[in-house]
This record gives sequence, C-alpha cells and structure tokens, in this order.
Amino acid sequence: MNRLFHIAFLLLAGPALAADLPRLLTDADFIAFDPDKAKIGQLLFYDKILSGNRNIACGTCHHHDLAGGDGLSLGIGEGGRGLGPERLAEDGADRIRKRIPRNAPALWNLGAVEIKTLFHDGRLETSDLYGNGFNSPAEEWLPQGLETILAAQALFPITARFEMAGDPEENEVSGAVNDRVDNAWPIIAKRVRIIPEYGQMFVEAFDHIDRPEQVTIVEIGNALAAFIGTEWRNHDSPFDAYLSGDTDALSPEAEAGMELFYGPAGCAACHSGPLLSDQGFHALALPPFGPGKTRRFDLQPRDVGRMGESNRIEDAYRFRTPMLRNVALTAPYGHNGAYPTLEGIVRHHLDPVAGFETWTPDLAKLPAAPWFQEIDFIVRADSREIARQRAKVDIAPLDLDDAEVARIVAFLESLTGATAKDRPLGRPETVPSGLTVD
Repeated sequence: MNRLFHIAFLLLAGPALAADLPRLLTDADFIAFDPDKAKIGQLLFYDKILSGNRNIACGTCHHHDLAGGDGLSLGIGEGGRGLGPERLAEDGADRIRKRIPRNAPALWNLGAVEIKTLFHDGRLETSDLYGNGFNSPAEEWLPQGLETILAAQALFPITARFEMAGDPEENEVSGAVNDRVDNAWPIIAKRVRIIPEYGQMFVEAFDHIDRPEQVTIVEIGNALAAFIGTEWRNHDSPFDAYLSGDTDALSPEAEAGMELFYGPAGCAACHSGPLLSDQGFHALALPPFGPGKTRRFDLQPRDVGRMGESNRIEDAYRFRTPMLRNVALTAPYGHNGAYPTLEGIVRHHLDPVAGFETWTPDLAKLPAAPWFQEIDFIVRADSREIARQRAKVDIAPLDLDDAEVARIVAFLESLTGATAKDRPLGRPETVPSGLTVD
C-alpha cells in the first residue's frame, strides 16, 4: 500500500488508539557487532567448556530449537540431562539441590541500543558506579573492556552455581567463585584460549589480540554478545510489515487486537515503544512457586523482584517488562513461567488478583524432581508472604470478553517474525573443545 495512503489511514484510525503505534525498527536501533566475533560467540554459546563441570552450555537453556529458551517454567541447569521439556534432573550423587529460580528469558533483540538494564530484576545496568561501565552483582570486580551490557550479562550464568558453575567441591571454577566471582573468569578464559582453534579465531577477530595467551574473559564476553546480539535480532513480523505501510499484513482479528492493545486494553502503557517494552518494572501478582530468588537473609523461598537489587520497598515484587516480538514462540510466560499459554498470561493481566487466587500448580511446567515435591510450592503456605504478593499490583483490572481476549492473542501472534526460525548462524554441529553439543 502507498506509504502516504497508509499515513492517512493511521491518522483516520487515530482516535481509536489511545497510544501511538511505534516507529519501525532500523539498523540504527541496534549495535553493529563484528561477524567474526559473532562466529566465535556461536561456538562458545554451545560449548560446555564454559561450565564448571563441562556438562552444560549457554545453549542448553537458550536453544535454537526452543526459540532461544528452554520451554520450562523453571529450568534445571547444572545437574540435569536432556533438552527443553524433556530435560531431567540427575539423581544420586549428582542430584540437584535447587531449581533455577526464574524463567529463562528470551534473547530476541537484546542487541538494541536502547537496552540499559538486563535480568528480570534489573540487577545489571549501565552505570559509572564502579568505574567499569556497569552496576552489576560483581560490583568493582567486573573487568574493564566489556563493550556492551550484553557482554557483561554473558559472564554471570557461567559463574552461577546452579546454572553452569556447579558446586564448589566439584570443580575449580565453582571453587573460585565461592571465594570471589572474578577469581573464576581467568580459569574459564584459559580453558578456552589453550584450544588451538579458539586461540587462532581470537587472534584473527580481535585487533588487540596478537597471541592466544592474551585472551581474557573480556574477549569471551564480547564474542558471546556479538553472537546473541545478531543471532536473535528479528523484526520482520506481520506487525512490522503493517508499520512499514502494508495495511493488509494483519488479519482482521489481529488488527482488532492491535486496536485493543494500543487502545482500551491499555497494554501499550507498559509494552510501549519500538521494542514493545518500557524497560521498566511492574508488579503483576504472578503466583509464586519454586525456590525463589532469595537474598542471604531471606528465611523462606520468595522472590521480591526489583527490590532485591534496589533495596527499595516500593520495588517489591516488580519485574522487568519483557519485549514482545516472537512472544508466541517463547512460552511459558512470566518471570517464573507461571502461565503456559498467551491466553493465560493475557487473562492474568486483566485481573491479576483473580489470576493469583485461581492459578493452580499444574500450570507450572517443572522437570520432575520428586525430592522437590514438598518445597516447590511451599511459599504458598506462607500466608503473610502470599498476602504481600497478592496486594502488590501495579495495573488495574479490566473487563474484556472472550472475543476481545482472542483478538489480543491474535495480535501477539502477529508479532512472530517471518524469519524467526531461520537464524543467521544457528546451532553448530561441533565445537572446538570436542564436547557434545545439545
């Protein structure tokens, strides 16, 4: 459709939309990563050499076959075997002690320039607080030279005990983390650089690296960021086509859902802008379960969200607004994966308190681990904690009928990119370490 005609159409349709439609995403909205670094990052992303026990990779929980996620509410990192919904907890001596406390976040469009905060609770953000460019759990021990927030983020799963590092008594990486987080990174970097193929690739891709011995965790983080930032960049959905001027790109039901999303349903109050997220934090009273993201002084399994980072009581139970492109591919939904369907999470938004009260544990997709059976939902027996979470809601209830809910779901499905399942590099068949690839 003629661009001029499309603009006129949007102006005519304007009164039905309470919020402006976002502008198109362009190259200028994304960091320009080096493709040679991205190639190294692709191999490292699937190489178990980065984990303490050499048995899990970044790609295990953020797999191409699962749209960059793991298809679980709360996953199993270290101490598991298998992939996605088929992943099992190891038994015996390797029996896991804790589930991953939060849902594996989607990776789509994390290379956007606009992104200044990462993780569900925002515990990593660009900042000059520690003189290294970031406010992070590593504080002043985070190394200098990380080029992007995505590079900084990549360093934390590999040092997390229940994600990739393992128990302190099992390997030198976790043992070093147990002393101080930055003590582990040189160990991991040496593991990588002494592999001849990796060493040569770093020398060729990084101008300041003349010998493999110069490779540090900084180059590894920058390579991983280059891969993640380019591999999961995707904005060629029907909605994007609509924004570019093709008013026939959306089905009638999806277009009606868009009008609700940007109009009376008020979804765009938080899912705003070209990335469909305000990058802020909001409390939705999602039903709690799992081990929680506890702080050292917490006596019960709970997750206080943003407050765990900010230490401000007003931030209690608030979590970062997710971006929505390809959201139909990344179930389950919520910071803990409480809802297995788009319809479920949409209905929860319409009345969070009702959703909190009617949610049932069978909706959680948790890998079987019988020894957790009694504690997976123990937080729900803590009446005071449940009352606190139930009371903290940042959005007002809204009455929509079944047809309107279906239209919003249709719009969310229209955010799936035409090439979302056709990624530039994909999953490698082998990696330089020779370890198996999930």
